[in-house]
Amino acid sequence: MIVATGTTSSFEDKLFPQKYTLQSKGRLIIWDKPQIMGILNTTPDSFYENSRIIPSKDELLRRSEQMIREGASILDIGGYSSRPGAAEVSEEEELKRTLGPIQWISEAFPEVLISIDTFRSEVALRGVEAGAHLVNDISAGALDPKMFSVVGKLSVPYIAMHMRGNPKNMQAQTEYSDIMPEIMNYFAEKLDFIRKFGIKDVIIDPGFGFAKTLEQNYQILKNLDYFRLLGFPILAGLSRKSMIYKLLEIDPSEALTGTTALNMVALINGANILRVHDVKEATETLTLYKQLYL
Repeated sequence: MIVATGTTSSFEDKLFPQKYTLQSKGRLIIWDKPQIMGILNTTPDSFYENSRIIPSKDELLRRSEQMIREGASILDIGGYSSRPGAAEVSEEEELKRTLGPIQWISEAFPEVLISIDTFRSEVALRGVEAGAHLVNDISAGALDPKMFSVVGKLSVPYIAMHMRGNPKNMQAQTEYSDIMPEIMNYFAEKLDFIRKFGIKDVIIDPGFGFAKTLEQNYQILKNLDYFRLLGFPILAGLSRKSMIYKLLEIDPSEALTGTTALNMVALINGANILRVHDVKEATETLTLYKQLYL
């Protein structure tokens, strides 16, 4: 299970990431510093065009090798775009887009952790069987009632994200009376339920851009360390999102500088994983953070 050390009672502790150990299919994972997760979208319609990969083996392995060389310890494989208003994808098509890439990467780079980004239990099952080590679920089990029981049997870490509704309608569900305690209560209830299925290792993702307004996203980022009270690692997925490019009145392709700035804020405020399109820049940000605070 995850072991957290330290407390959240001092400013000093806020700047020092907790140490976590996780188990994945019998493999011991120890994180004593923040990790970089590289995004590999095997989709034709992800919001950031340069993150889309036609799932040819050569291109996928080239991109994977580059991300690993630049500092990614986790590669996140997704075959279903979760951008607002994204088109539905059949389970068969999602499997077709993800299983080959997972197998290719696991065989070529056995040292890297692979995450299957899906809200479908069958895709999670088949993805882990193909070589994935984590399940990354944007719905935290809400879109497939079988997800928790499947992940519990797989004995892999589970990334639970906060979202309302689904990618098609989530941006119509952004009204909160008090967003921070509401999200905290959401995770507290989810974690209690998750444990009943034998899932021991959980990673918390507050879901930047998912059923949140621009202002709400920044409120969450400013208070990200609030979620450390849960005692689980925190994933921050800020990379090139609309909270950056809409505020700056630019395109996602121009949002690297904004992403880098907010990634540093996320690290200072307690993020344990940065999920990014641009691994080199995220690794450099992490290096500067460690020089300042570790």
